[in-house]
Amino acid sequence: MKFLDHLEEWLIAFLMAAATLVVFVAVVHRYVSGWPIPGVQDYLIGLNTSWAQELTIYMFIWMAKFGAAYGVRTGIHVGVDVLVNRMNTPWRRRFIVLGLLAGALFTGIVGTLGARFVYELSHTSSTSEVLEIPMWMVYMAVPLGSYLMCFRFLQVTWSFLRTGELPKHDHSHVEGLEEEDISGAKI
Repeated sequence: MKFLDHLEEWLIAFLMAAATLVVFVAVVHRYVSGWPIPGVQDYLIGLNTSWAQELTIYMFIWMAKFGAAYGVRTGIHVGVDVLVNRMNTPWRRRFIVLGLLAGALFTGIVGTLGARFVYELSHTSSTSEVLEIPMWMVYMAVPLGSYLMCFRFLQVTWSFLRTGELPKHDHSHVEGLEEEDISGAKI
């Protein structure tokens, strides 16, 4: 299950890199095709990169869905816990579990409704405007991202029940980098 521990990071990093590359190629193409070089300009103008914008929009939709699951797993997902944090420990614990299970239920329902929508859409001829790919492929982000988010809510709930700790995100820590003190010595 080590693969699942960082699934969101790998998917988001891949999609972000791919979207950056697609936009870069489209911008360079647009810029270079304006150069009045005989033959080259005609060739470049003949290349169609109008699909780049649509593809990057779809990539960002997928990034957002998997980013939400990442947020739940790492403790950076938006939550309103002002009242819960003011409660005494037994009640606080119950409300945290209730909130996490409500999140799992909600994302499970969204995933199921999304899966049903995708299934029904897969039996139509609906395609994207420019790329002309089946729209059910685009909308697969909803059930996949929602089910992954549901799984992460259940993971956090299980961990909280065992340890009493919620995931906390330390904004000052960058994973993979060694910490150094002021003198430059590794800690």
